[in-house]
Amino acid sequence: METSAFDFDLPDDLVAQHPVEPRDAARLLVLRRDGGRIEHKTFGDLPELLAPGDVLVRNDTRVVPARLIGRREATGGKWEGLFLRELADGDGIGPRWEILASTRGKPVAGETVVVANVDHRLILTLLDKRDAGRWIVRPESDEPAETLLSQCGQVPLPPYIRKGREEPGDRLRYQTLYARSPGAVAAPTAGLHFTEDLFSRLAARGIATADVTLHVGLGTFRPIEAETIEGHVLHAEWGELSASTASILNAARARGGRVVGVGTTSARVLETASSGGGECRPFAGETALYLRPGHAFRGLDALVTNFHLPRSSLLVLVSAFAGVEPIRAAYAEAVRERYRFYSYGDAMLII
Repeated sequence: METSAFDFDLPDDLVAQHPVEPRDAARLLVLRRDGGRIEHKTFGDLPELLAPGDVLVRNDTRVVPARLIGRREATGGKWEGLFLRELADGDGIGPRWEILASTRGKPVAGETVVVANVDHRLILTLLDKRDAGRWIVRPESDEPAETLLSQCGQVPLPPYIRKGREEPGDRLRYQTLYARSPGAVAAPTAGLHFTEDLFSRLAARGIATADVTLHVGLGTFRPIEAETIEGHVLHAEWGELSASTASILNAARARGGRVVGVGTTSARVLETASSGGGECRPFAGETALYLRPGHAFRGLDALVTNFHLPRSSLLVLVSAFAGVEPIRAAYAEAVRERYRFYSYGDAMLII
């Protein structure tokens, strides 16, 4: 399919710059897969839109403060990096990080970068330049990466939110309430709408929750630059679906309940871990599963999701699940009704 089929026009003022409060006050567009009927609700209506016996599958990844802003010691020039992952210490020289870096000039291996704030200072030595702006760096500290990032990093907001500039409250708000497993450089944003009160009301209605993990990387949000969606390659991300979660989901389906993915990241884990017969199996490892129109969904019955960027693999995924034309119509309706788009925006339930 041509990538242009997943393009759309969006007024700039519909890109949400701040989240709504409380979290579950966000609007919710409900798209029915059987006929494409659209309803307009709020996220707090979710318990009434689901049924007793359904299971919400959440991605419990935790966003790390991955954005690093510093100076090159050699020139004093501004340097900005995004922590991607920690590499294994295979040769005894200590921890190394993979960083996506941006700076003027041409840094060379051996240079040092200083990332500092009022309370903390982090020195990074550039070791090896890779393709697409990536560097291997060594932190001059034996502290765990999570500790150093917490001290010196900033929330890795996407560039369409205030050009990525962190404001007070973002560190808490750009995180789901149930985030536990650190490793993501972007939030699984469909989960940002849940509150403790909403979880209590869901439980009272007999709707369970189960958790998976997918550490969201930049590849998820990389626009499709190929002329066709088949020409796009999705980068692998680490995920896990435990034996206990598999047992919960298989039992729910056996009783007639539905598996409701919270976000496209949960959907990818569910489809990765589901067999041809629909049985969910434990899984741990990397997945590069790219869900495109024509995919036969086995592990997913309904989906909670935010509104996605044009020409993105996420928009392709929801189109695969609900149909290209129904999603196109739903997005046009959302623009007409002035829904708020992207990470801090409103949500959609495809059911």
